[in-house]
Amino acid sequence: MIGVTETTEAEESEVAAAPTTPEEWRAFLERYGELYVKVRADGEEVVDLLDEDQLDALDRDERVEPWLGEAPAREEALAASEERLGVAFPPGLRGFFLTSDGWSHLDGWVDGVHPCDRVVWMRDSEAGGRVTGIYASIPGNEEVVELFRRSVEIARGEDYWLLDPTDVGPDGEWAAYTFTPKYGDTTKYPSFSALFHSGLGNMEEDEG
Repeated sequence: MIGVTETTEAEESEVAAAPTTPEEWRAFLERYGELYVKVRADGEEVVDLLDEDQLDALDRDERVEPWLGEAPAREEALAASEERLGVAFPPGLRGFFLTSDGWSHLDGWVDGVHPCDRVVWMRDSEAGGRVTGIYASIPGNEEVVELFRRSVEIARGEDYWLLDPTDVGPDGEWAAYTFTPKYGDTTKYPSFSALFHSGLGNMEEDEG
């Protein structure tokens, strides 16, 4: 529904205990991978994601902690990405990249978090630029178009994850948004970490 935009704030319960340091991210992502396999992945995907020992453990209803991410980014790669974009990444995002340079299995309608060298201004990505142009052509969308133009695209699929470097909290974190083109809605989170953490909360609810 292009032209209908509504921004909501994430509930406080969705953003508690969001990770920041590489150590916190490692524990968080191991738990995230465990829940993704149990709650979100279908049978064929589970076989692709787990080795034989892990599949046997899952059949026995034992805990498995598959690593669904990538190798950590090097500081040099982070610095090059920051220089390319003209920004310094916030602490939580840096901690994530120093733990896993991208992530390809997520709760929700995004395909995965981009590796640091593919993080791009939304206005400059092919799909993001197209969405920005469409929304800019329709009166009444000025606020969300400005958000698109000033935000970096950190993840994309059917929906987008965006980070706004002009909206910085006292902890140095950038405001984060999910944007759903299908409905024209945005949801605001205090940080990338909090946005990522909301997916863990959704899976924990479904597990319970």
